[in-house]
Amino acid sequence: MHEILDRDAHEQCTAIASGQVSAEELMRATLSQIDAVNGRVNAIVELRDAKPLLAEARAMDAGPNKGALHGLPIAVKNLEDVVGMPTSQGSPVFAGHVAGADGLYVSRMRAAGAIFIGKTNTPEFGLGSQTYNPVHGETCNPYDVSRTCGGSSGGAAVALATRMVALADGSDAMGSLRNPAGWNNVYGMRPSWGRVPRSGDGDVYLHQLSTNGPMARSPRDLALLLDVLAGPDPRQPLAMAYDAMLPVKATAQGKRIGWLADWGGSLPFENGILDLCRDGLAVMEKLGCNVEPITPPFSRDALWEAWTTLRSWSNATSLGELYDDPKTRDQLKPDAIWEIERGRSLSAIEVHAASVIRSQWFVATVRMFESFDAVAMPTAQVWPFPLNETWPREIAGQGMDTYHRWMECMIPASLIGLPVVAVPVGFGASGLPMGIQLIGPYKGDRGVLGLAQSYHDATDWPGQCPPV
Repeated sequence: MHEILDRDAHEQCTAIASGQVSAEELMRATLSQIDAVNGRVNAIVELRDAKPLLAEARAMDAGPNKGALHGLPIAVKNLEDVVGMPTSQGSPVFAGHVAGADGLYVSRMRAAGAIFIGKTNTPEFGLGSQTYNPVHGETCNPYDVSRTCGGSSGGAAVALATRMVALADGSDAMGSLRNPAGWNNVYGMRPSWGRVPRSGDGDVYLHQLSTNGPMARSPRDLALLLDVLAGPDPRQPLAMAYDAMLPVKATAQGKRIGWLADWGGSLPFENGILDLCRDGLAVMEKLGCNVEPITPPFSRDALWEAWTTLRSWSNATSLGELYDDPKTRDQLKPDAIWEIERGRSLSAIEVHAASVIRSQWFVATVRMFESFDAVAMPTAQVWPFPLNETWPREIAGQGMDTYHRWMECMIPASLIGLPVVAVPVGFGASGLPMGIQLIGPYKGDRGVLGLAQSYHDATDWPGQCPPV
């Protein structure tokens, strides 16, 4: 492997800008790494031919610097459009569909100088945290290829961990950035709602659950990509005003972190996860943070009820046309059909009641963050499970009643759009990675990035323990 691939995105871009390495040299190294690694993990799909990619890299070398990502190879999550490239969304319904235009945040990366080399694999329509689909197959965990990498941004996380890319985009509704970051020993950031405006047509007011965000091997690189993706768009009324995240300042000293752990004993976890996360928090304490366990300030059952109601309602509207057509309904995965049918069974009053719970939870967090700068929870309730399991049916003897119940530790932040950085905390007894969520108050993105950078400076798990 070329040594440039082991550097973070900041260092790669700096090397190109200073002439230490050319964009063409970086592209050749990237394609060589993909050729050596991707066949074992299947993280990058729809890879473009080398000849046009090298031509684009040479054009970058010959022209003026285009921006923060000048000459950087990027593979885009296969839910987002890149002009001239297929966007299957992991579904046979859209297999072979070629995008006629860039999605909103893809156009921003292109304007900043990124070179798009292919797509990263995702589960069908991004549903579920097991990255497999009937179009491109399954993506493996690079630390144990018999295990899942998580999802739905699983391909992105694996591509980062294996040095096939230095930056990746992802999306996060119920942990799709955070879960695979934790399971692949990299970083993932779910920004505050509205910081990265949404792409596409349709409703721009009601269905506020998912958001796009950056993934990387350092918090500094998260901020690099977030600064490219973020900023208002006139077509998005709820988009947030631009607020630059760079430079990221390590800010652990004197910060207060609340440890939510297993939500007062109500959430089941596999053995070793909570202990490993406590070890990560002990590092934060050595850096000057005050970490203390806290009593959950809201009902687990209420959060789950609100989340599943609003999620099913959202999926029923976005996937409803495919369900109504018998030809495409037969091609939908069972989880998608379950979401659509459940969402269509809801009354307007039930949806309103769920939104009221969401509003009450937001107010409760305002009070919580009067005492803490951030709160922490694990990035998953189980270790990466075997590839032949679509999802865990039980955790610590407690049955899981839906395909996503085992991801319940993600919804406190997801439901109300709080900023979160998933940071790696090391490896369990089986050698598999895990992460912890650092959750901040709404619009507190810079604060959680600063905490994460302090932790990274002290640990650098991605640099210390890359996959073999």
